[in-house]
Amino acid sequence: MSQGQPRRPQQLAGQGENQEPIKYGDVFNVSGELANKPIAPQDAAMMQTAETQVLGQTQKGGTAAVMQSAATRNEQVGVVGHNNITDIAGEQGVSVAETDVAGRRIITEAVAGQVVGQYVQATPVMTSQVGAVQQNAITIGEALEATAKTAGDKPVDQSDAAAVQAAEVRATGSNVIIPGGLAATAQSAAAHNATLDRDEEKIKLNQVLTGATAKLPADKAVTRQDAEGVVSAELRNNPNVATHPGGVAASMAAAARLNENVNA
Repeated sequence: MSQGQPRRPQQLAGQGENQEPIKYGDVFNVSGELANKPIAPQDAAMMQTAETQVLGQTQKGGTAAVMQSAATRNEQVGVVGHNNITDIAGEQGVSVAETDVAGRRIITEAVAGQVVGQYVQATPVMTSQVGAVQQNAITIGEALEATAKTAGDKPVDQSDAAAVQAAEVRATGSNVIIPGGLAATAQSAAAHNATLDRDEEKIKLNQVLTGATAKLPADKAVTRQDAEGVVSAELRNNPNVATHPGGVAASMAAAARLNENVNA
């Protein structure tokens, strides 16, 4: 299993006599209210339960383990109690979701709607060597297909369209927008949605990105440079200057990290 590595709580603790709590923003790439909240024991317990229900067990070094380590330290220094739960986590919950894409199982973990962990497991391919697993780098098309599942219900807006266009340009190596292609379809969807008020009437990401690999005339493995270009495009076109959890930019960034881990 590969994963983007959060900052470990022990790297933050033990610096002098610092009694500051370990907050979500210290160990996960989150923003807003959640980033400033201390990780509480019952938050970690919820994530452990979710991992066990979906994955069969908690993951060694995974999100639940990191949260438990941080919560234990916070309890030891007296900033949270054993039965405490962070209000935003209690209200909005935690989630662990599995998405099967092109022979891989992508696991996305979230707290209060913000992605705190994304992992990939290769689906085993039996060979003459028992237990051998064949795993290739994740392509741009596959990352876009993952978005169709992790954020498929999101109405397409201009930031999504810009991110899809940047991804298509990276995949094809051409700045020419392909008529009827992914970028053109996303741009059309964003323009259409801008005229509507009700989200249920708007075109969603899964309607644009499902089967993305087949819709691209060319494809390539996602690199860090590809991901940075897509993240930049999504940020520039979002009034809040933020990327959407599980969206195009987030999926590309996760794919790039996972590819680096595979090739390490």
